[in-house]
Amino acid sequence: MFTLPKKLRAGVVGATGMVGQRFLTLLEDHPYFEVTTLAASGRSAGKSYEEALGGRWKLDEPLPERFRKMTVLDAADVAAVTKDVDFVFCAVNMDKQATKELETAYALAECPVVSNNSAHRWTPDVPMVIPEINASHYEVITAQKKRLGTKRGFIAVKPNCSIQSYVPMLTPLMKYRPTNVVATTYQAISGAGKTFSEWPEMIDNVIPYIAGEEEKSEKEPLKIWGEVKDGQIVTASSPLITTQCIRVPVTNGHMAAVFMSFEEKPSFDDIVSAWRRFKGEPQEIGIPSAPEHFITYFDEPDRPQTKLDRVIENGMGITAGRLREDSLFDWKFVGVSHNTLRGAAGGAVENAELLAAKGWIEAK
Repeated sequence: MFTLPKKLRAGVVGATGMVGQRFLTLLEDHPYFEVTTLAASGRSAGKSYEEALGGRWKLDEPLPERFRKMTVLDAADVAAVTKDVDFVFCAVNMDKQATKELETAYALAECPVVSNNSAHRWTPDVPMVIPEINASHYEVITAQKKRLGTKRGFIAVKPNCSIQSYVPMLTPLMKYRPTNVVATTYQAISGAGKTFSEWPEMIDNVIPYIAGEEEKSEKEPLKIWGEVKDGQIVTASSPLITTQCIRVPVTNGHMAAVFMSFEEKPSFDDIVSAWRRFKGEPQEIGIPSAPEHFITYFDEPDRPQTKLDRVIENGMGITAGRLREDSLFDWKFVGVSHNTLRGAAGGAVENAELLAAKGWIEAK
């Protein structure tokens, strides 16, 4: 496994929210990073982390003791937050424009930002990366730094959580030139930052609408499959993707039912073999969060199941199953990913690990 010469100091901005909490459970004893700073909204500033939470710890894992008494800073006080960190993770609950402005302020303060937020996903020179798939997009950071006028500061983001239940399976099949993709996602309530105690109307219920989710699910894969050209990321023009995104009464884990057609139809064995062999730089370099097997295919007819399979490879693996020919499309399958691990905080941590391993994030 690749190791860093010494640990980097990390801040978590938006530390009191569900994704911020997940960051802390993942970073408690991380081999690359030491959390030295927690930040949240002004109403939490000056309080201990435990006080700022006010009993709103949302995860099944216990609150890590090392963060319980740490004083929370005001996320808007960029100078104070960046004073003792080498970079920050960002998972704030703010509107898109305010988030964009805050993350830009951190980058301009020469602090790299690894963001879980959507605000900068469509900024042309900001890489939006699933590390196993498009780590080459990090090279656009050079152009971003030039635009910002920074030496260290930049912004890198991870994509929407829902697409990670099907984009990993489509990626190794791109050589067969997929033309049309239909995906319906069945998304856990933690994707909205909620638990059942906070959202009792979700019990025994399905809501067929998640604001903004279908646009993200249809467009973000094309940026991931795009290329860096002339200092920006040019999105791919195909395949054509249409989606429906549905909220279901599940704590964690997003499922996707996917239909796909190709210019050159692969065989069943072609597809399963491509999935099982697929790996990326995280596996080749050996960074801490990288799953040994990125995609696991189940032969059983009733797998993957959200509850059984969301935590495969510590929640960083993707699972697929039920691959079969379709009467309208060429093939169909079902995928599952853990939305707060692979899809949110875990994906951001893996991005930061790879950025550090490749020298984009360094100690001050």
